[in-house]
Amino acid sequence: MTRVVVVGDLMTDAVARAKFPLARASDTPAVVTMHGGGSGANIASWLAVEGSEVAFIGRRGADITGRNRDMELMGYGVDARLVMDPERPTGTCVVLVTHKGERTMLSDPGANAALSPEDLPRDLFSAGGHLHVSGYTLINEGSRDAGLAALDMARRAGMSISIDCASSAPLERTGAEPFLEWTDGAKLLFANADQAKVLTGRDDPASAAKVLTAWFPQVVIKINAEGSLWYSNSRPEPVRAPAEVVDRVVDGTGAGDAFAAGFLPVWLDGKPPAEALAAGNALAARCISNLGARPRL
Repeated sequence: MTRVVVVGDLMTDAVARAKFPLARASDTPAVVTMHGGGSGANIASWLAVEGSEVAFIGRRGADITGRNRDMELMGYGVDARLVMDPERPTGTCVVLVTHKGERTMLSDPGANAALSPEDLPRDLFSAGGHLHVSGYTLINEGSRDAGLAALDMARRAGMSISIDCASSAPLERTGAEPFLEWTDGAKLLFANADQAKVLTGRDDPASAAKVLTAWFPQVVIKINAEGSLWYSNSRPEPVRAPAEVVDRVVDGTGAGDAFAAGFLPVWLDGKPPAEALAAGNALAARCISNLGARPRL
């Protein structure tokens, strides 16, 4: 089994699910719940509960929420390598979910923005392992040096590398060219259709994936209800896998993270891309059937 090292964001998600259409400048009844979040931490959690050996590198505040997030990760079986920030709070994301299920996120990275190269445990970077970097770590200027240092350490150690694109709006603000330059040398890119469009200008996911293989040997595009596709610069056509049917969508938060956690172990084991896509789709389906972005403890 390949050990996966995840460098990324640790958050607390405050999920507010509106019962009716949002009443702007007034009150709307909602159900508000608190959950562990952060793209990197979510992926690590799903990997661990599915049986992978996984370590997570991140930063938390010296607050009660940071302690709770730390304990959650250990409960999932993650080797949590969290540095406690004495000044910044643990990151928080307010997730607004409309009565129709559309999500809008308001993020305060908190301690995530102070992740530094000195926070990276050298013992985790060794030959035969795999590094997965959350795009948020690279997009956030405060943690970018840590993300770049992790990529450099993984390359030097001979580890395989995958990158997640984070979210389309901050990716667009950062710019496609810098992001592609920072992630040079990664073997696999995860993106959804919107993020792939930001990076390439292509509306069609397959066309965008083909363009992205100029930078990454393999590209995976998540296409929501249409499932997912994998494209390699060594094949003429993409491999596609349909989404699993879900009786009731409870919360879409973290579905892309669960997908990556389902895909990676199968892909690292050298199985066909169709199997890896199917595993990713299956775990994403489990995620959206539950409230919150993490597995149930």
